Amino acid sequence: MTKRTLIGPFVQIIPMTGIKLKGAISDNELAIIAEGGIVIENKAIVATGDFEDLKLKYPEAEIHVLKGNHICLPGFIDAHTHICFGGSRAQDYAMRNAGKSYLEIANAGGGIWDTVTQTRKSSIEELTKSTIKRANRHLKNGTTTLEVKSGYGLTVDEELKMLRAVKEANAKALPELISTCLAAHMLPKDFEGTEKEYLKMISEELFPILKEENLTHRVDAFIEQSAFSADEIQAYFSKASEINFDITVHADQFSAGGSKVAVDFNAISADHLEASGDTEIALLAQSDTISVALPGASIGLGCDFTPARKLLDAGAALAIASDHNPGSAPMGDLLTQASILGTFEKLTNAEVLAGITFRAAAALKLEDRGKLEAGLLADLAVFHSDNYQDILYNQGNLKPCMIWKNGELVFDRHKAP
Repeated sequence: MTKRTLIGPFVQIIPMTGIKLKGAISDNELAIIAEGGIVIENKAIVATGDFEDLKLKYPEAEIHVLKGNHICLPGFIDAHTHICFGGSRAQDYAMRNAGKSYLEIANAGGGIWDTVTQTRKSSIEELTKSTIKRANRHLKNGTTTLEVKSGYGLTVDEELKMLRAVKEANAKALPELISTCLAAHMLPKDFEGTEKEYLKMISEELFPILKEENLTHRVDAFIEQSAFSADEIQAYFSKASEINFDITVHADQFSAGGSKVAVDFNAISADHLEASGDTEIALLAQSDTISVALPGASIGLGCDFTPARKLLDAGAALAIASDHNPGSAPMGDLLTQASILGTFEKLTNAEVLAGITFRAAAALKLEDRGKLEAGLLADLAVFHSDNYQDILYNQGNLKPCMIWKNGELVFDRHKAP
């Protein structure tokens, strides 16, 4: 007989159900199950509801009794990270805060190329180990699914090394890792050719191996003055679409233009958007592309936040991700960053929580998580509190006390060393 478990009672369960994918959300749209329970079987949720009612309905279920006040949310989903890398960019951070420009930092040996150099020096075993360590740290902060990009290899062999490391890490890490190929991160300094020639080489030589080894089904590109132009990326994305890769875009970080490419190619998401103006906001709102705010980059670089309020009011779907990377977003704490974004952009609790749960799932094209309802994965983030509002009110300082991933209790802060 399959084992069933009833978890509870929770003072409040916030299932994130019954909320639209796009547009603004008021807090009174949040469903709240008081004195609730969750029945899980194998990896999935069987039922949510009143705890005492569930005890009667599922008498065979083993009961995981919670003592004290607890709140339950869906496990968080971080739809944009770069946690597979070698080395550190602490010197960059110090120089940036001391007033040095991006160009000055790059000329001093810093910037993305520094991480490329350090990542190339790292073995696949070292990258796998460090990726697992960072992923598990994210899990302890409530994140049960993370996207992880390549992009610090910038040759066919080095990009393969990174994506193979992510695949190995996914088999061992506590959260689930969703890989993305970001070979179009920048033109590598040691490539003897133009941007278009580099992209052509990557699409012809790397893409077939990604398919053959099932390393990823997602392709990303950085469209920016310091990386690739909207024109240069056309053939690259056309080739990716032709062989059925999902597309996502680093768009409008410092200058506008990338979001239009994202919409034109029906990208799953357009990420960053700090430089998006009214034209770009309207374009995204009228599309099916998920807008992904990355407040960690704004905090790390000391620049404007994504215009999240305007995007939501225009009718866009807004997800929030950490952009955890060694250069511009080293914090890597999704809940803290989402809370801060909510403060500066005047987002409701419902909008912030949607942005790190089911709307973030949509940014990864995942339909099996992000809400607490029957049939979806039993990914749960549990907090010691009697009021769900405390979670964002504490701006990341209130950490989960328990995490369930795929129906298994994988972290219990009471028992953590």
